[in-house]
Amino acid sequence: MQVRVEKCKGCAACVLDCPKGAVRLVKQKAVIDESCTDCGACMRICPEEAFYPEDAPVPGAVTCEACPVGCRIKEGHTGACQRFINRHGQLERTIPLRTYEDVKHLIGPDWNPAIRRPIITGVGAGTTYPDCKPAPHIVQAKVDGVDVVTVVTEAPLSYSGIKVKVDTDRSIGEEGASILYRKRKVGHLTTEEYGSKMLSIGGVNLLTAPQGLTVARLISDLANRKTVRIGIEGGSRLEVAVGRPPKIDGEVDDVMRVGCGSATLGLFAGLFKDVADEAVILDSHLTGLLSEHTAGLYVGVKPSGVSLRFRQSTPGRYFGDRGCGWGGTSITDPIEIIESIDMSVARRGMKILITETTGRKASLFVVQSDGSLREVPLSHEVLRAVNELADTCQESLVSAVFCGGSGGSARAGVTKYPIKLTRAVHGMKARLTVGGAPTFVLPGGGINFMVDVEKVVAGAFTWVPTPATVCPIEYTMTSADFRAMGGHEEALKPFSPSK
Repeated sequence: MQVRVEKCKGCAACVLDCPKGAVRLVKQKAVIDESCTDCGACMRICPEEAFYPEDAPVPGAVTCEACPVGCRIKEGHTGACQRFINRHGQLERTIPLRTYEDVKHLIGPDWNPAIRRPIITGVGAGTTYPDCKPAPHIVQAKVDGVDVVTVVTEAPLSYSGIKVKVDTDRSIGEEGASILYRKRKVGHLTTEEYGSKMLSIGGVNLLTAPQGLTVARLISDLANRKTVRIGIEGGSRLEVAVGRPPKIDGEVDDVMRVGCGSATLGLFAGLFKDVADEAVILDSHLTGLLSEHTAGLYVGVKPSGVSLRFRQSTPGRYFGDRGCGWGGTSITDPIEIIESIDMSVARRGMKILITETTGRKASLFVVQSDGSLREVPLSHEVLRAVNELADTCQESLVSAVFCGGSGGSARAGVTKYPIKLTRAVHGMKARLTVGGAPTFVLPGGGINFMVDVEKVVAGAFTWVPTPATVCPIEYTMTSADFRAMGGHEEALKPFSPSK
């Protein structure tokens, strides 16, 4: 990289964001040192456009192809990601390949097979409340020759909520926007995942707010897979039910994208090359341009002279925008994505395919001698390629994870020494399940868990107007560990399937 000194204002944005620490300020002007790998981070973030790439080859440098950045790594230096180092003209990984034996001490022990599943579930069990008494059911049985105890209860949880995943590439609102149910705030729109929008609903702050009863009922309804209608403030209206496609602004969204625009090119570069001279995959996060993309270069696509209106991330990958158009972008007419065509590179008759990541919409254009575009019907070959992309997509669904904290007073229904139960759960000596379904227990203090609600029988979640949600919980452990933690042996009964 090189610096246009006259443009540099000394703002130090490049110093802060250079992944190599290769930029410093000297007399309020940016200076680049020898460790620079031409990753382009400074060029992308500089508000004054003071940086530009050096076209001349770097002596002894090796171009890294491990990601789209394409660092040019000098002898003895690492790339921007610190993963690869140039040793005598060869790129080597900076840490060695690890075997399972190398890392198993971090992973810790696996569950004892005998306690993986509860003897009974907490569904329909009744409650421990008040928590100074033993849980309603504490049963013992032999599992694989091991004496096992399961303790069950239906626990009221003020510290609870639900994370709802909505598979769609449509824009449904701004990140952080409030989620409204019956005109009351019940959560917020959080980050986007791969082809999905994430909704955070509930949590103790909302459960203890004036709208807490509404929040508790909604969490329970969603966890029990009921259909509910919610809105995003300043955004879309949603109709969601776990296990079904979402309905967004009155329209069912039944297809989930195969990947972002860049990933789609990585998967289908060869297919698109066979049917068009250029392909643009519209996507709200990373729109792809085949001729510049690493995958396009790999399959032999020639430069097309096409420039896109979106901001470039790395070659062939462009940061999209969000809207109600193609691929969740603002583009409603596909031709709008093309900013210009350089006819010194392009040629008359060149075919440009523009499609979404789902393949639901696609258009084909032919370049005219003056650089303009004429739309033509999709040929049989192009239609086949687009349909193959569409056939790779999954069905859009709504899914949800119930999140709760069971590290409070409900532990007293298991043992006289609650801290011992917490330690047993984190030490993998007591297995926490919900309605028989496996949970993920978050590391750190307390017993905070997450469970896929589709793995729990519908109707198992309820709520009480304290307000709190009520969750069926099971703790399963060996009899020896139950006694060691001071479990309520006086309430222990042998399991009888007939009762």
